[in-house]
Order: sequence, then C-alpha cells, then structure tokens
Amino acid sequence: MRDWSKAASANEVKSFKHDQEIEAAYDSRVRGVRTIPLAQIVGSVGRYQDFDNHFRLKQKAPSERLQWVKKAMREGRPLPPVKLYQIKDAFYVLDGNHRIAAAKELGHDEILADIVEFIPSENKLQNVLYRERAAFADDTQLPREIKLTEIGQYDLLMDQIREHRRHLEAGGQTDVTREAAARDWYDSIYRPLCAIIQRGRLIESFPERTIADLYLYISQHQWQIGRRRQYGIGIDKLIPKDMEAFRTKMAEMKECGYPEMQRGITAFILMNVQAKREDKIVEKLFGLEEVREVHSVHGDVDLLVKVKLTRDLLSSDAEMISHFVHEKVRQLAGVVTTKTLIPGFSKSKD
Repeated sequence: MRDWSKAASANEVKSFKHDQEIEAAYDSRVRGVRTIPLAQIVGSVGRYQDFDNHFRLKQKAPSERLQWVKKAMREGRPLPPVKLYQIKDAFYVLDGNHRIAAAKELGHDEILADIVEFIPSENKLQNVLYRERAAFADDTQLPREIKLTEIGQYDLLMDQIREHRRHLEAGGQTDVTREAAARDWYDSIYRPLCAIIQRGRLIESFPERTIADLYLYISQHQWQIGRRRQYGIGIDKLIPKDMEAFRTKMAEMKECGYPEMQRGITAFILMNVQAKREDKIVEKLFGLEEVREVHSVHGDVDLLVKVKLTRDLLSSDAEMISHFVHEKVRQLAGVVTTKTLIPGFSKSKD
C-alpha cells in the first residue's frame, strides 16, 4: 500500500493528505455548494495515484464509468455536485473524480461543487492573511476576492462598510443587511476608486502591492486621516475628501465626460444545457437585450451565444462580461456549464 504521507509524483495529481500535513490544515468549515474553476482542482483525497496531473486516468483502457459520465455531460443530464476539500486556493476531490476528469476532457472551465474547507493553522504571514481574507469574504459575501498584503487591514475595510451601512439607513433605506451594504460599497465606492487607480497606472510604482492595498491607503488618507495627497495627474481631483461624496460623484458623472471609458464589448458564450430545457433557454436568452445571436450546435457544446455589452463607467471588460454571464445567463434554469470567449481580433463583413 502506498504511503499517503508522501507527495504525489510529478505526473500525478496532488495528495490531499500530504498537502494537509504540510499546511497543518485540520480545522474545517462547510462552505456549501458553489461553482469552482476546474483549473483550481489540483488533487484527490483518495485516488491521486489513479490520475495524471491533467486528471486523466492512467490505465490504458477507457473507463466505462468515465465514458458514461462524459455522455451524460454532453446530453446535459443533471449530475450531483462533486464533493471537494479546499486548502487555500486549491481543491481536492473527495467524491467525483470521474466527473472532474470528464469535465476537463470536454473542455469545461468550471463545475458545481460541495465544499469543505480546511484552514491552515500555522501562524505564518501567508496563512494569517488567508484566514483574515476568508473571514472578510464570509462576512461580506462579495462576488470577488479582495486581496490585501498586510495583517489587520481587513478591519479597516469593514469599518468603511459599517459607515456606509449607516449612511444608507440615514438616507431612508430600512433594514439594510451587512451583505447588502457591503455589495453597495463594493459597486459604488471600491470598484470605481480601484478603476481610477488603474487608469492612473499607480500600481506600476508599487510592484509588491495589490490594487486593494492602494485602494485602502488612498481611501484611508482621503477619508479617515483627512490628508490630501497628489497621486497623479487628475486623480486627486476625482477623489473628494468624504467617502459618500465620492460615491455621489461617481454616480452623477456623465458618460460623455469620459468617452474613452465607453465602448462596446463582443463576447461568445459556449453553453451546455439540459436537453429538455434547451428551447426555453434559447427563448429567454434571445429576449435579453445584450444577446445578438443564439445558435444550437452539435458536438460537445449545445449553444453558441453572441453578446454585445457596453462597458459601464470605470469597469473592466472582464468584470462586465463576468457579471453578465453570472447574473443573467447562469441563473437560467437548466444551464449546466458556460465558457466565455473574448475575441482578440475580429473581421466581419456585416
């Protein structure tokens, strides 16, 4: 029998037990069911020796189980979520190795999974930061991860969210939840200021820092400490001394003031859907303003959808497309998987 305490060889997926021991990750918490990028599934709990590092079965003859799962995925049959263990940003398969292998072989980029997370216990800087980031994510339920590089800084972000929650309630909104206040803060304050920082190319001067680090530094000095500083040509003028005044300014800013920030985005979405719901999904997709074309195709993909979006003020192409796919496409009943393609170069006769 193989020694589970040893690492997987170079051509095997990683062993959960080995990595668990390295990270001393024994305390666990249930994270629930959510969609996970397949690229982050790197190992297995009990069968790491059966798969290579691309999650392909090592045996020469095709597995009947694998072929059945691939056929079910192609036909859009509902399959239960796989069960994964998580350590930091890596995931390990507890149940569903064949579903992972099939999804990777079919070119899917994500899969529905039921997650149990194991928390690293050693007080290394990286682990402390990870635990703080995870706690902040749990408290706020934000759609994107915010990465800071110094210990204790997430409390300052929570202070901003609490202040913003009080502002919303003072403005007449009742029963504002912490999660709702956090999402409004993220959309109307955090993201716009991060976009200004990116436009000013400030991050180039701080290669060891993240956009979130610069956001916190600037916002603390502008809104908490009260010192005004010059961060770059035109940038200081965009950041009022008060956080809520900044939010109002961003909301009132006219699109014509920044025409270079408004442009069309074309993307193609490859979709696998449940066969019995395909007609209804096509109907609902075509009813979306952003959808220009919907094609039913044969092969590993069921639907090909062409969308045209307009990037909103101070948002990135990736954020706009991701928001559209997750909020309007993946919410449709019967959608199994999606994969988004963004053209790097296009020529059209239309």
